[in-house]
Order: sequence, then structure tokens, then C-alpha cells
Amino acid sequence: MLSSDALSSVAYATEEILRTLLIVGTASLWLVTPIGCVIAGLMLIIGFSYRQTIKAYPHGGGAYKVAGENLGVLPGLVAAAALLLDYVLTVAVSIAAGVAAITSAFPEWRGDRIALSLGFLVVLTLGNLRGIRESGRLFSVPTYVFLGAMASLLAVGAFRVMAGSVSPAALSASTSPGALQPLTMFLILRAFANGCTALTGIEAISNGVPAFRPPESRRAVITLMLMIVCAITCFMGVTLLAHAYQLVPNDQETVISQLARAVFGGGSLYYLVQAATAMILVLAANTAYADFPRLASIVARDGYLPRQLANLGDRLAFSNGILALSALAAVLLIGFGGDTHRLIPLYMLGVFVSFTLSQSGMVMHSLRERASGWRASVLINGLGAALTAIVLVVVSVTKFGEGAWIIVALVPLTVFVFKSIHRHYRRVARQLSLRDAVSPGARRNVVIVPIAGVHRAVVQALDYARTLSSDVRAVYVDVDPEATAEIRALWTEWGRGVRLEILASPLGSVTQPLLDYIETADGRRATDRITVILPELVPAEWWQHLLHNKRALLIKGALLFRRNIVVTSVPYHESRLPVRDNESLFYFALGPLAAIMLGFGLIPARDVVMASNLTFPFIILTIVIAEYGGRRAAVVTALVSALSLDFFLTKPYLHLTIHEKHDVTAFLGLAACGLVAAALGSRRARIASRNPRGGATLRPLPRVETGHEDA
Repeated sequence: MLSSDALSSVAYATEEILRTLLIVGTASLWLVTPIGCVIAGLMLIIGFSYRQTIKAYPHGGGAYKVAGENLGVLPGLVAAAALLLDYVLTVAVSIAAGVAAITSAFPEWRGDRIALSLGFLVVLTLGNLRGIRESGRLFSVPTYVFLGAMASLLAVGAFRVMAGSVSPAALSASTSPGALQPLTMFLILRAFANGCTALTGIEAISNGVPAFRPPESRRAVITLMLMIVCAITCFMGVTLLAHAYQLVPNDQETVISQLARAVFGGGSLYYLVQAATAMILVLAANTAYADFPRLASIVARDGYLPRQLANLGDRLAFSNGILALSALAAVLLIGFGGDTHRLIPLYMLGVFVSFTLSQSGMVMHSLRERASGWRASVLINGLGAALTAIVLVVVSVTKFGEGAWIIVALVPLTVFVFKSIHRHYRRVARQLSLRDAVSPGARRNVVIVPIAGVHRAVVQALDYARTLSSDVRAVYVDVDPEATAEIRALWTEWGRGVRLEILASPLGSVTQPLLDYIETADGRRATDRITVILPELVPAEWWQHLLHNKRALLIKGALLFRRNIVVTSVPYHESRLPVRDNESLFYFALGPLAAIMLGFGLIPARDVVMASNLTFPFIILTIVIAEYGGRRAAVVTALVSALSLDFFLTKPYLHLTIHEKHDVTAFLGLAACGLVAAALGSRRARIASRNPRGGATLRPLPRVETGHEDA
């Protein structure tokens, strides 16, 4: 599975070389072969160099660790910044390339490229959050399928070349065979830099040595060598066949797709190659989901990233790192339109920064340790460091104007952020240290309970406040004289003997008089501690939070930065009543009927709005039914919604057939909606079974119209 990132680069490395050479014209495409040979040789040297890294760091020798231990803190942080950026780009590039493989087989889906990319991103995110980690048996299958498909493609393609049955591929309408620009050394170096994408992913095995069975380092070295052999074979095979078949890159179809179509003729074997390519590319993105959170957690434990990134989730996955990686990759996919060729210039720079620093660190490690064979290690790693440094300079210069400047700017900026976070944590640690600390002694605690009415939540908060101090004060801001009179009348019975303070508010503000009172409370000394108790209603449903004011949040925010003030919330949970049998039957009938009527009512919009967009009203209907009618009613509603959508709103009208791709998109949306609705319904049932009745033990209070649900 750790080989998938390197092997997947074969899917687009040759095409990137050809695209650059095409600027000169089709007559220069023969240069793809010598450029490919140089890249293959460089891949072999880097592979042997990382072989030394595995032996020196059998517990995992990522560039951050190797550079940090042997070159210093700053080079280690540069390596970490480059690697983290590289992992984000790995996800974006791999998913975009996988979608390109799909749209090459199904050109009508090209317009949905961003939606498909985000869909794959969501699947990967949810899978990793659920705990789908590195599993050899699960994730090795796409790798073996890809290798088998590529072996068949190369074998059949080579046989046809030797048999002389190859016909050159037809040029696309947008391709000109004449020279467009003069062939220069700069353009050749630019093509070489683009082709170096084939080198990405080689470091993955050295980072994941602990994932192997004992003896770990020996198995990792064997796997690395096999991966290098397979990657070189696939890369050079595709490169040579692309030249033999005279393939020309275009925006409608990838080079791998053109080659498979030319070799297999567009049959089932062609679709197997495209499916295997898409799978290996998505799997390469999943490799970044294993490495980015792990590296971020290591950097966070060292104090250079927020500590939240070091926390394991419920399923022993670094959930915060996974979410951060997905968010950053989504920004790239949307910002660059899901276009692989626009993302590639950003991709390689971070890879070669980490290559160079890692190999340079290994040179220093060998010189310091001087273990057996250290001279050979210095020679191999020194050669690898020199070559990758040269490639780094070439990539930086040739790709700077195409987007590499973004990474050139982001790496030092990221290092600056690392250092700033570390300074903050060190400053906080000094202030929290008990060295030379003096105990402040006992302090008087004044408890203030802001209220907006007299109800169960307020009474519950008063009971809690009385357990904290003998000096408890309830504070009400007078904005309505009639409501104030009613509160005074109720306070005698329900005030629990707590002192009630009525604050005037000439301007009608509620928050400012309260804050002024807290600062200048009667009898307060400078050393006293103020505890503010906020009664808060917690609605039974998540969406019901939108229906209630959140003044308590404003008060918390205003008091957060004031010294000697403690803010505590006392939640009052609204009861969630179970759905009665007659209510369930009502929604069981209402949902399908509403779905049919909704489909009929949307008929005027079917010719101007795509069916996939008409799905949203049905989704809202299904979620509402799930909320009030339960799981079964929601599932039936989702099913009838799909039928209604197809019958009334998709061509051919008044027929139950899946005819267009928009129908498929709509049905997938409704299927997802049904799953969400079922989850909501089952959650409602579980909570209702735990708390079937709810309610407080207090006897009912008179209704006070001026009361609010929180302070």
C-alpha cells in the first residue's frame, strides 16, 4: 500500500513531459524518451539513497526527523513544512488525476469534474475518520490490479510494436504539428522538471517502516527495491509506447487512456486500465491521509503546531489532522478547477526540498556515526542529495512562473508560523510554572446569576449557585416595567432567598448594564473572585438552536478577557418526546404523499433546472420527515422521492427509467439523503428511549411573557 503513491505517478508523469514538449510542436515529442531515461536513472539513485535511510532509521526516518536530528531545528522545520504541503498537494493531484481517468472514459462527465473530486474527497475523509487505516490486505488489492493492468497494457502494446501493427494516433483539432516556439535548453529542463513527478512517493516507505512485520527494516528495503523496479518499468514502458504510438496529449483524454484505447481498442480491457488507474490514484491520496496526520501530530508534540493535532479521536485516528488535510485539499481542488495540469507545478517543489534535506541529513549521520560501510553510505546519500538539489533548482526556476512561487512563499511562511506557535507555548509554560510561585490564599467568592425571567432553568441555576457561596445575587435588567413587576411578584416564591438586583437601562441595552454591574458590584474587593452563573436552555434538536437567542454567548465573550471572573453555564435540557404510534403512521403517509405532490409541483421547473438541482427540495422533505416521523417514514419518503423525481422531472417524462447522468446524480443524492435520514431517525429513537418523558420535578410556574430561554 505504501507503494501506491510512487506507482500512481506513472499515470501522469509521461503526459506532463509530452505537454511541455508540445509547445515546440509534435516534431519534438521524440525527446520524451531521453528525458524519461534520465528520470529513471535519478529514480534508481534516490531509491538506493532511501535504502540507507531505512537501515539507519528502522523505526521510521521521515525527512523531519532525519533533518532535525542531523542538520538542526530550522532544517527540520523546513522539511516538515515542505512535507505537509506536499501531502496536501498529493491528495489534490491524485484525486484530480483519478477523476481525469474517469472523465477520459466518460467524456460527458467532464463538466462535473469538481463535484466528482469533492465526492472522492468526502469519501476518503469519512473513511479515515471511521478508522480506515493502513491495512495491507484491504489497500493492496488496487495496487495489484493496477500492476496487472499495466503489465497487460505494456506487454500487448510492445507485442504490437514488434509486430508492426501500430498506427499513429490521430491529432486532435486543437493540436498543430508545426513548431510554435523554438526548442531551447530552458524548455527541455522544464519538460524534465514536469516529468520528475514520477519521483514523488519514493519516501513513503522510509516513513512507514514500523508498519512492516519483523524484521521491519529488511522487509522495508525489499519492498522499496521492488517498488523502484515496478515504477521504472511502468514509467519507461508508458514513455516508450507513447513515442511508438505517437501519442499527443490533449485536454479531452489522458495519455494513459489514449494508449489503452490504441492497444485494446476501447473494449473491456480498456475500461479495466482506466478503473485500475483511478483506484491507484485515489489510493495514493489515502497514503497522504496516513502520513499528514501522523507528521502533524509529531510536529505538534514538539510544540510547533497546535496541540489539537496531536490528539487521537474516538477511533484512534488523528481526526483534527484528517479534517485539516481535507479542508486544504478542497480549497486547492476548487481553486484550480480540479485540473491536474494546473496543480502539477505546485506539487514537486516540496518533494525535492524534503529529498534534499533528508539525504543531506543522512550524509551527516554517516559521518558522525561512522558505522560499517559508512563511506558507501556517504557516497550514495551525497550523490542523492546533490542530484535532488540540482532538480530542486531546476524545478524552482522553470516552474516559478507557473505556480511554484506559491510553494516558495508558503514554505518560509509555514516555518515562521511554526516558530511563532513554539514561542507562544514556551511563554505559556513559563507563566504556568510553579517555580517562585506564591499562593494567593483564600478568596471571597461573589456569585452573580443574570436572569431574563423566572422559569425552571433560572431556578435550577439558583440552586447550583447557592452551593458555591453565601453571597449570591440575581441580576435582572429592567427594559419593561410590567415584566419587572411580574418578576418581583414571582421572586418571593421562587427566588430561593437569593437577593434580586434590578438594573436600570435607559437606552434599552441588556448586556452593558450587566457588565458594568459585574465590574462594580456592591461590597466587592479587588481580591474577590466573581462567578457568573448563566442559565441556558439546550434544545432537543440541533436545528432548534437557530430559534433561540444566544445572549449567553455574548456575555461569555465579553467576560473572557477580564481577570478574576469565572463564567459557568448551567444547561437545562429540553425533553425529547418519543413519536407516538399514531404520529408515526401520520408521517408514514404524509412523507410519500408530499413527495408525489412536490414532484408534480416542480414540473414547470424541469426544463430550466437540472434534475440534480431539483433533488434538494426532496432532501429537505426527507430530513424533516426523519426529524418528526422517525427512520422508517424517512426511508420510505426517500424511496418515493426518487420515484417521483424520475417520473415527473427527468427525461423521458412519465416513465420510470434512468436515462441520463443527471438522473444518476439525483438518485445518488437521494440515496445519501436516505442514509442521513435513517441516522437521524435512529438517533431520535435512541435518545427518546433513554429519556422518554423528561421534565423537571418542580411544580409548574406561572407563565411570564418577558422570560427568555437564557440570560
